Amino acid sequence: MTVSLRSLRHFIVHGSLVAQIAIGLVLGILLAVIWPAGALGVSLLGEMFIQALKAVAPLLVFVLVIASIASMQRSNPTNVRPIFALYVVGMLIASLVGVTLSFLFPSTLVLKGAADVSPPPQNVADVLHGLALSAVDNPVHAIATANFIGILVWAVGLGLLLRHASPTTREVLQDISKGVTGLVRIVVRLAPLGIFGLVASTIAATGLDTLLTYAHVLTVLVCGMLIVALVVNPLIAGLVMRRNPYPLVLTCLRESGVTAFFTRSSAANIPVNLELCRRLGLNENTYSVSIPIGAAINMSGAAITISVLTLAAANTLNIQVDLLSALLLCVVSVVCACGVSGVAGGSLLLIPLACSLFGISPDQAMEVVAVGFVISVLQDSVETALNSHTDVVFTAAVLDGDAATPTPA
Repeated sequence: MTVSLRSLRHFIVHGSLVAQIAIGLVLGILLAVIWPAGALGVSLLGEMFIQALKAVAPLLVFVLVIASIASMQRSNPTNVRPIFALYVVGMLIASLVGVTLSFLFPSTLVLKGAADVSPPPQNVADVLHGLALSAVDNPVHAIATANFIGILVWAVGLGLLLRHASPTTREVLQDISKGVTGLVRIVVRLAPLGIFGLVASTIAATGLDTLLTYAHVLTVLVCGMLIVALVVNPLIAGLVMRRNPYPLVLTCLRESGVTAFFTRSSAANIPVNLELCRRLGLNENTYSVSIPIGAAINMSGAAITISVLTLAAANTLNIQVDLLSALLLCVVSVVCACGVSGVAGGSLLLIPLACSLFGISPDQAMEVVAVGFVISVLQDSVETALNSHTDVVFTAAVLDGDAATPTPA
């Protein structure tokens, strides 16, 4: 019995978050089907999870962006800059793919606060007007009210200025960032309980049709990521290399993407990518810089996730999004993606920033984040695989290694 309890405790604390979320999802569905009244009674678990996300997300964005910008090196090898340019171009196109699929196959979500929505912006002028006012908000008020645009502006400004601070100051910022990220990991560890309560109460109240909405938005997300991996990235790499990019792309998918799919961590996949670059015969002085930084900022999958779920929220709330507003969303999605934290499901925590473009309240945005955690069982794995293998594809495309197939290890 003691061994069993110890094993259970180890699984809860250190076990696979994917497996735990899957268990919570299945148990929530079963409870809603077998005992609807009881399922409604566990709604508090879902509400507490959403509230915890709402509390930690503003602080996470503020600290993470400041620390990331402040710690960036002011001088990098010149041949790294084209790789960084490809990172940005790739994320912009990936976000555009997500927006396009969202317009072609619009998704909707089940949000409890859907009926309580403030008047949405009518056009891009309204969006820019609200954006300008939000950007100059008092930083303390911005954090307290989850004004993510204001948080982002102040964080970027402070981060740029603190790049000239002493090394000790930048180390302190990194330590604070690690501390806040640790808090986020604790909250994310509660996701299985939150998903259990959220799914059980939602299905008990609305029926099994809710699962179809989850499946639809997940399909749009995965299709978008596959299009980027198999069409967009090869096209970009081919234009740079001026030869057939698919041997390189398929090698990177096999050697890097598969590993990242199961680890669900771009940071954990850095050694795999560095070894792959070595076997491809690339310049170590360049890939030793581009790969670690790419693991932090090159997030095409996150850009797709943020844009698709934001537009799904807008559709749910009957907010009309015009073309210019959609293009602005692409840019904001890229900015959000660059700020994704190193925790599982990190891209989901930046969705409120994009949602604020369209006047979607923080409460409603956090419900979207919770829905994202429901589908993250598959979404986060595919997203990480796309993010991580793209680092090697773009690095190798710029450096144009001698071979598209790695030499024997």
